[in-house]
Amino acid sequence: MATRARASRWLNNRIWRLTIGEWIAVTLSFLAIVLIFCLFFIRRHSLPYHFEHMFAVSDPEFIGSALGLDDPVLVPGNKIELLQNGDECFPAMLKAIRAAQKTINFEAFIFYSDSIGEQFRDALCERARAGADVRVLLDGIGSGWSLKNADVRMMRQAGCKFSYYHPTHSWRVDRTNRRSHRRILVVDGKVGFTGSVGFAEKWSGHAQDKNHWRDAHARIEGPLVGRLQAAFQEHWVKTFGEALGGAGQFPALNPVGDLKAQAVTSRSFSMAPVPLLQAVAFTAATKRIWITNAYCMPTSDQVEQLVSAVHRHVDVRLLLPGPNNDQPLTKSAGRAAYGKMLEGGAKIFEYQPTMIHEKSMVIDGLFSMFGSSNLDARSSEINEELDVVVYDQNFGREMESVFEKDLARAREYTLQEFQKRSLRERAIEWLMIPFRSQF
Repeated sequence: MATRARASRWLNNRIWRLTIGEWIAVTLSFLAIVLIFCLFFIRRHSLPYHFEHMFAVSDPEFIGSALGLDDPVLVPGNKIELLQNGDECFPAMLKAIRAAQKTINFEAFIFYSDSIGEQFRDALCERARAGADVRVLLDGIGSGWSLKNADVRMMRQAGCKFSYYHPTHSWRVDRTNRRSHRRILVVDGKVGFTGSVGFAEKWSGHAQDKNHWRDAHARIEGPLVGRLQAAFQEHWVKTFGEALGGAGQFPALNPVGDLKAQAVTSRSFSMAPVPLLQAVAFTAATKRIWITNAYCMPTSDQVEQLVSAVHRHVDVRLLLPGPNNDQPLTKSAGRAAYGKMLEGGAKIFEYQPTMIHEKSMVIDGLFSMFGSSNLDARSSEINEELDVVVYDQNFGREMESVFEKDLARAREYTLQEFQKRSLRERAIEWLMIPFRSQF
């Protein structure tokens, strides 16, 4: 009886007799705690890398050391064509889609219901109606808010298999912050495309004004296409529950070129391979480190690596967004690292005409990387990314030529400018420090 009496008094306690408004407040507070936990604690583990300069990019041990967290063996026999801006990227991809005979696998972070999205929607639907096996996989956050449900229905009704990666309406709130940032198109298992473009009007044109962004993609043929297909299947199996197979998906891929390359993928709950790759490349450089990146927030160890390279007389240049930036808070969060780099002798340039969205680097004119990864914590600790590395001097020269053309449309950001930035800018940089992993 005493136990029941105590239980009755406990249940009748004021805490259990909350008003509706108080229950709403408690519920919202609980959801806020869950959201904060998902944002700041569900992340891949990352390590700081502090290497000594022991070998060069040209040495045989470089590739294995750089790619040691993914696949340390380069795939030979590839042909890679760099495509600049929407004027080159979109026609090449649409041509490949319209020529598909058996299969089309398409994955994107950003796909909008606008004139560009409609062109791809219509091309995918036409091939599905013609009997091709078409799969479309889009990120739930990147595309879910700006792609009309009517467009999704149209693709499904045409015969396309469609899925969102971590859709926003899922009850799995722990997945909300874990996004797929990959861009993949594989046609008939033989031709692949990847890079950093989004499928929206702002990527159209040729970076001619602030409404048309500067970006790059690549068309790939050869054995490396099998790695792109495998990267697509990794997410497709997870979201749609279907495995890919057969000659239409994985045909024999004979050598078609002379490029040695590899695809590098980041996955949830595993050490991301790109930070190690970057650390080894920065540490091995003896001539040049030229980086183009849309969202640059280097860690303290990456700043150390770049400054150490300068001390070895390496030409370190970073080409970053200038006045046209779609994520100004990201720029503020990363600018805190500019001072140490500039003091150490690294050079920073800001692209002027429009937003530059490309993510690439070329080391000593020999080792190149392009793809979806930014030089920030989100790419290394949270996002699922896909990058391609190429080990070839001729391709490296081409990458450097592209960098130099972009550099001609940029202005140098100096140490004096950094030191003279306003109190407001400094305050925003300081406020953004706790949120660096989310930008």
